[in-house]
Amino acid sequence: MAFLNINGRSVAYRLLGAESNPLVLLAHPLGMNQAVWDDLLPALLPRYRVLTWDLPGHGASQAWGDRPITPADLAAEALALADHAGAERFHFAGTSIGGVVGQALMAEHGERLRSATLTNTGAVIGNTELWTTRAARVRDEGLAAMSEEIVPRWFAPACFEAEPALKAGWCTQMGRGDDESYALLCEMLGRDVFTSKLSGKGVKVQLLGGTEDMATPPATLEALATELDGASLTILEGVAHVPSVEVPALFAEKLLAVMAVDLGDVGANGVDYATGLETRKQVLGEDHVARSTENANSLDAPFQQMITRLAWGELWSNDDLTRRERSLITTGILAALGREELTLHLKTAKRIGLSEAELRQVLMHVAIYGGVPAANHAFALAKELGWGTGEA
Repeated sequence: MAFLNINGRSVAYRLLGAESNPLVLLAHPLGMNQAVWDDLLPALLPRYRVLTWDLPGHGASQAWGDRPITPADLAAEALALADHAGAERFHFAGTSIGGVVGQALMAEHGERLRSATLTNTGAVIGNTELWTTRAARVRDEGLAAMSEEIVPRWFAPACFEAEPALKAGWCTQMGRGDDESYALLCEMLGRDVFTSKLSGKGVKVQLLGGTEDMATPPATLEALATELDGASLTILEGVAHVPSVEVPALFAEKLLAVMAVDLGDVGANGVDYATGLETRKQVLGEDHVARSTENANSLDAPFQQMITRLAWGELWSNDDLTRRERSLITTGILAALGREELTLHLKTAKRIGLSEAELRQVLMHVAIYGGVPAANHAFALAKELGWGTGEA
């Protein structure tokens, strides 16, 4: 876990995965913390860089203070974290109040989002009286006392039967939160809604809900889908309020599907240049791509556009192989052929996170199937670039 100072507050976050992968931000529900995403990480990290964080007064993030909290404040924290990770555009997924953060991002910063998955949330959640009453009770009784009442609403009964320790664990976690920050977030939910603020934003959106969710029942998600111009909505059978904990494998499957690049009918139309360019920047680094673009003239500019669409659009943007796997393949082919771009892709292998052992095996494969001289040259070049010094 790491910490970032945002507007004078310490915010706890985790940034996991290779720098060259697309970024996805994950926002947790009210009363919980970023650990709700842990079971999704094995499915996401091979293809995505993942950033999770704790909301104000939750987990290890500093308490908010005494001024009101707005959705714009929470969206600003998300953007500050994305900027810290160096991502101009990113995927987003949020549950409950995390979904409200996503709506705030769509409403005012839709150009930053590559996709949004909102679960168990709504343009309007509950009503003002409900949230005002809860805020008052939290200030009076404290989160530790109220957790026994609130936590059972998060999960379907079958989930507690399968994991008997689940309730006690989350009650303990919730009780450690900051009462005032939680109360301020309750008041925000009762005050700030997104009715008539989400239409026409042009963001790729999917909505997920649960048949057993009492806090945001299917009707709440259906109303949000209408606000989002008929966004795709799936109601998960037997799931309550926190699908990332209740059905992590299914949640990961849904999330990966919406985040995958839409390559369209590549046989008929090809991949658009913008898609290839974004992938090329992520894998090779913006500085390298900028130099290639600046150095192009009337002779090779069409060639640069072609390789951006074909190599980086139709190949590297395709999700059938991870970028790690494509780096292994590309490095092996270039080493076997002795091509000039081997230097570039040995550097790229470090950005992608290949280990020294993985590179060694690729080049040993080259020795057997492509020839010892080719492998010997590749090993020497890799050592010149810093591989094998303990920094790889």
